[in-house]
Amino acid sequence: MLTTESRRLAGILLVVFPSVIYGGVSLLMFLINPDSGYMANPLRQNLFRAGHAHAGVLLVLSLVVLRYVDEAKLGDGWKRYVRSSAPCAAILLPVAYFLSVASPYATAPNGLIYLAYAGAVVLAVGLFVLGVGLLRKSA
Repeated sequence: MLTTESRRLAGILLVVFPSVIYGGVSLLMFLINPDSGYMANPLRQNLFRAGHAHAGVLLVLSLVVLRYVDEAKLGDGWKRYVRSSAPCAAILLPVAYFLSVASPYATAPNGLIYLAYAGAVVLAVGLFVLGVGLLRKSA
């Protein structure tokens, strides 16, 4: 059974999810519009595609995490961290990918690409803590 806090965050995530769908439609429009310039920059194509994919997958993972966090043997502070880690990563990674090549003429990612590393660390710590909390509960 989800707590009120987890249920509220799940609702927010589900309301936000259509923005990822909109992003997918935007990428499709870039692909089919020859005047967009999108196809002229392979680096930008790859990072935009990675950003969109990470956003969707991490939002789904966020919902999965919410299913388990309330069952884990963790303190309230750790539960708050775990609840927010996947959604934060779902913001940090795509932002890093999209904004690091915001210019259509980018030949290399700018410094914002390092936000991807921050997002990965936040996510990894949250998942590790959740795993430990679940193992402690079953012991």
